[in-house]
Amino acid sequence: MEGMLFQATIYLVAAVIAVPLASRLGLGSVLGYIAAGILIGPVLGLVGHETHDLQHVGEFGVVMMLFLIGLELEPKALWDMRHKLIGLGGMQVVLTTLAVMVVAMQLGQVWSVALAIGMIFALSSTAIVLQTLSEKGLMRTGGGRSSFSVLLTQDIAVIPMLAFIPLLALPQTPESVLGDALKKLMAGEGKHEVAPAHEAAVHFIESLPSWGVTLVTFGAVAGIIVFGVYLTRPIFRFIHAAKLREMYTALALLIVVSISFLMNLLGLSPALGAFLAGVVLANSEFRHELESDIEPFKGLLLGLFFITVGAGINFAVLFALPALILGLTLAVIVIKGIVLYCLGRVFGLRRRDLWLFTLSLAQAGEFGFVLISFSKQQNVLPRQIDEVLLLVVALTMLITPLLFLLYDWMSRRMTETNDLPEPDQIDDKGQVIIVGIGRFGQIVHRLVRSAGFSTVVLDRDLSAIQRMRRFGIKSFFGDPTRPEMLIAAGLREARVLVVAIDDPQASVRLVHFARRERPDLHIICRARDRTHVFRLYQAGANDIVREMFDASLRAGRYALENLGLSEFEAAELETTFYHHDRHSVKELAALWNPDIPTVENAAYIARAKELESELETMLLSAMEEAAATEDKKTA
Repeated sequence: MEGMLFQATIYLVAAVIAVPLASRLGLGSVLGYIAAGILIGPVLGLVGHETHDLQHVGEFGVVMMLFLIGLELEPKALWDMRHKLIGLGGMQVVLTTLAVMVVAMQLGQVWSVALAIGMIFALSSTAIVLQTLSEKGLMRTGGGRSSFSVLLTQDIAVIPMLAFIPLLALPQTPESVLGDALKKLMAGEGKHEVAPAHEAAVHFIESLPSWGVTLVTFGAVAGIIVFGVYLTRPIFRFIHAAKLREMYTALALLIVVSISFLMNLLGLSPALGAFLAGVVLANSEFRHELESDIEPFKGLLLGLFFITVGAGINFAVLFALPALILGLTLAVIVIKGIVLYCLGRVFGLRRRDLWLFTLSLAQAGEFGFVLISFSKQQNVLPRQIDEVLLLVVALTMLITPLLFLLYDWMSRRMTETNDLPEPDQIDDKGQVIIVGIGRFGQIVHRLVRSAGFSTVVLDRDLSAIQRMRRFGIKSFFGDPTRPEMLIAAGLREARVLVVAIDDPQASVRLVHFARRERPDLHIICRARDRTHVFRLYQAGANDIVREMFDASLRAGRYALENLGLSEFEAAELETTFYHHDRHSVKELAALWNPDIPTVENAAYIARAKELESELETMLLSAMEEAAATEDKKTA
């Protein structure tokens, strides 16, 4: 018991220290977990052989992650991905396998060993890639969706690979090959005792003819779909009647664990089964409940998996053969990168999306460990190279967060202008120039235009311009931060400039230029937050509207009305707050220093406290005056 608690303490301390530090340095949580594993494993020697068993526990985090991703995808969205799943994903697995196989044969391996190595390195890390894409908000980009499609295809491909690998060592019938593969997969390679019921189920599956296995497999998939569509609602209502919060968590875990067990029993990927269950439940009203219950377990288990990857790196082999190991690691990344880049271009990915797709998948994955172990047991891989392959897989996974950092660096220096048509020739001028025709800019444009004043609309979002033109609104495409475009739109003659774009840095640059060109121009700006307000004031804006400020005020007024204040009293308090806040922002803008964090600016904090105290006094006074006015009206 003490030993288990000591190991748990070591893992948690390492994660709590390393992961926040890595995140603050901009390296991401995945690299922090792997670094923590390296520290407590190869460097300090605080953990040992148990990391291999813990890695299997951590892999369940991948299952939970795919279940959560499935909850975000409706069946229609999955059907829309079929071309990428079959075409892009299938071609990536086949082409990468063949490319690695050719290189391995050139290095002296026989074709069977080279083919096994090709299959091992054709797979990428579902855990690292999806976790990093989610952290960076890249899952919904074209490159992120393509990467997810390939990862899902790879998870499906693991099963036929497990069935095929024994054929590379000994000629067997397909049924016996499948039986061996499933036995190893389901029985945990003989390391754990199997419960009688579990053993009976395994023997039952193995005793079925091939058509029987197929029927049982389709029956299991159909059962998951029927369960998700018809049985989850009554079960959740039954759990709800107990009024015990922990029962929701127990049910969520039961769904994921039981489906994973069923898929494992049939020789299918547990992650794939969990993903299918998530897709079926995507339209359920209990989706958000399931997400909130599973999310903490997913995060911790994935973190444990990444730590075990770092702790399992055998640096003794690396130091003994540094040139060979590092050369093979870079060769795998380069080969996969070339295949991914070419496929991405064929399937229409460009620029940021293409590089995200290429760099995110250019590593080996956690299933590589499974295939290496299984290949060694089947005498497919010579004993002397399995340690080298394990180390190469681990190192490619370790390098993956660095590839994402490389993508971030490249993305910041990329412009999408080469993929867009030439900017419009502006042939119109107006009293008001509106830069940005999103939700904010549209309302400004409608109000000003309806009042009889002329406007010129600029935006660099081509789809937004095309949408406005369908409604008969004349607007011009191009980058409004370019000085020549603003001047062509009539900057030197306009009376008002409205800056409604959602890029804070671009809006500040635009205001700087406009104020320098036209000291007398009235500039109205949309701001994201208070810091953005301060920057815009310093740049020369006259009126600044925070995105959520007015809507939040209105919500606050509704809250006051429902707390017992009359409509008149609530409106008076809203007006008082509005005027005081505008006054406060202008005062604090004078004290704000971009070189000093706000929480460390003593003058700013002191004045903010004084203004907050003034606000409380003003609101109490306004409420008393409003109440007196109401009394006079009713008297």
